[in-house]
Amino acid sequence: MQPDDLGGYAAVSDPQLHPDGTRVAFVVSRMNLDDDHYDRRIWLWDGSTARPFSRGRADTRPRWSPDGDRLAFLRSEGDDTAQLAVMSSDGGEAEVLTGFALGVREAEWSPDGSGLAVVGVEWNEPWGDLDEEERNRHPRRITGPGYRYDDEGWLHDRRANVYLVALDGAVNPLTEGDVRDSSVRWRPDGEAVGFLSPRHPERYLDGGTQPWEVPVDGGDAVPLADIGFWYLFSYRGDGRPHLVGLPDRWGYPDVAGLWRIGKGELEEVAGSLDRSVHPPAPPTAPPGPQWIDGGACLVLVEDSGRIGVFRLTDGGEAAELVGGDRLVTGVAPRPDGSAFAFTATSPTDPGELWWWEEGTERRLTDLNEGFRAETGLVTPEHFVVTRDGVDIDAWVLLPDGDEAVPALLNIHGGPATQYGFGFFDEFQVYAGAGYGVVACNPRGSSGRGKDFVRAPVGAWSEDRPVDLEDILAVLDAALERFPRLDPERLGIMGGSYGGFMTVRILAVDDRFRSAVPERGLYAFTSFLGTSDIGHRFPRMYLGALDPGDVETVWAASPLSRAHRVTTPTLIVHSEQDDRCPIEQGEQLFAALVAEGVEVEMLRFPGGSHELSRSGKPRHRRERFEAILDWHERHL
Repeated sequence: MQPDDLGGYAAVSDPQLHPDGTRVAFVVSRMNLDDDHYDRRIWLWDGSTARPFSRGRADTRPRWSPDGDRLAFLRSEGDDTAQLAVMSSDGGEAEVLTGFALGVREAEWSPDGSGLAVVGVEWNEPWGDLDEEERNRHPRRITGPGYRYDDEGWLHDRRANVYLVALDGAVNPLTEGDVRDSSVRWRPDGEAVGFLSPRHPERYLDGGTQPWEVPVDGGDAVPLADIGFWYLFSYRGDGRPHLVGLPDRWGYPDVAGLWRIGKGELEEVAGSLDRSVHPPAPPTAPPGPQWIDGGACLVLVEDSGRIGVFRLTDGGEAAELVGGDRLVTGVAPRPDGSAFAFTATSPTDPGELWWWEEGTERRLTDLNEGFRAETGLVTPEHFVVTRDGVDIDAWVLLPDGDEAVPALLNIHGGPATQYGFGFFDEFQVYAGAGYGVVACNPRGSSGRGKDFVRAPVGAWSEDRPVDLEDILAVLDAALERFPRLDPERLGIMGGSYGGFMTVRILAVDDRFRSAVPERGLYAFTSFLGTSDIGHRFPRMYLGALDPGDVETVWAASPLSRAHRVTTPTLIVHSEQDDRCPIEQGEQLFAALVAEGVEVEMLRFPGGSHELSRSGKPRHRRERFEAILDWHERHL
């Protein structure tokens, strides 16, 4: 695979099973390198073949009406705002029903099919009265934290509320005010809508949110449970509300579980799993538990680099239905649970739509058959490294041939995410360029339970924390296990936490000849005040800090050790990164320049922290070209 191949494959997501139990709507996305955007269409599996169903440039989030006569979805026509559209389930032209100034983020059908509950985004005063030129010129008065968020930009000038949208386009607000509602769901009796919303005074300091319910015939929203670190809200078929996430708003990093809301208390469902039912990467859609008859549900469970489909009973018993060396990214069941559609990807397959029925699977689409056949994708070898009695999952990809090859040690972000058994363009492009790829899930990664994911908490002030030692142990094991990996030609790279750990490793290990830290956290001292999560992430990983405790904050910062780095380094960062603002990269660049290290900085205009995953297609290609050029120069 080469950088120019980025536009050659399709990503398949968000399966939605029609009420007839056969047809499936799903989303197919492709990178358009020529026009520098993403083409997204709703496709339909009609029981025998799959075909494009919608005609917009960017159509996403399909949802069937309860009677199956209509399909609702979100449509964007070239900007960043999407509106609610509805079309006949037999096909034809779609009717756009909404005109929110900043678009619609979610839409869910009412149980009777008479309309939809949506999360619509509008301007706060006075921003809605300004034209675009004046809006860009106008000074911004910031009155509190949470005023911007990565990949979204400014937040203080807008609000996200719950609305009812009738099929004739009439819009009725259910919530109001400067809040950010999400995860909207209908109560099965149709008399209320539930959602998540952070409304407490400290909401942008702790990252917490709370479940609410609002009656559809008017009235105030009421809280259903205490504030927690919640990701998703849903109702079971009998109306019992459930949450996915953590009851402790300061509990991250931890395993995201399924919780049932009772009278004044929360009950964890299947807590014995010790695995997350909200995999952080890749994104899964539709999100949350998919409820079936009898109070059971299907959930996606993350485990040791895999994501499978599990059935959870009302009593919390868990049974795996779909497993194997792959990542399931979405599931849509029949109400009785006898069959379901799902989307999945594997290391040599960007993704397809599948069908499961009574224990038997079959693939429904061949969207990436040509790409798989023509591109020459590399199959990784998985192995396990045991250190201090703990198993670390690791992978190596080797290009064709028998000759020795330079090796690139890759470190993922998070750190509470995981590498795994899914298609990853990064690894395929590097292997396609002739490099051996080494990757692992050190302690701190998700996928191996609570103790594993929390291992680095409080350890980053040490010179050689546990996650750093895990990564280097995997590299040593890979060099021994795979003699084609040339120990004299080693590169190291990673993004976000991966950039953080790249610099930490360079300060204690000088065997690397090339380094590419991307969008990293390098100085906690400034990150505390400039990052969109700077108020909470340091406390979650460094512990509760006393005011003025600069020593702990600085000791955990890679910048405090940058004077030890000697490896030629390419720093990659995006100008609009609000997660790890570009000042982080600038400080590292300045430190390495001062030490006389060979260093360059590649800055992407307009890009966010998500550039390598969802940035402009041309930027993604140019990023690959620059990384390959740097490693070629030094390896």
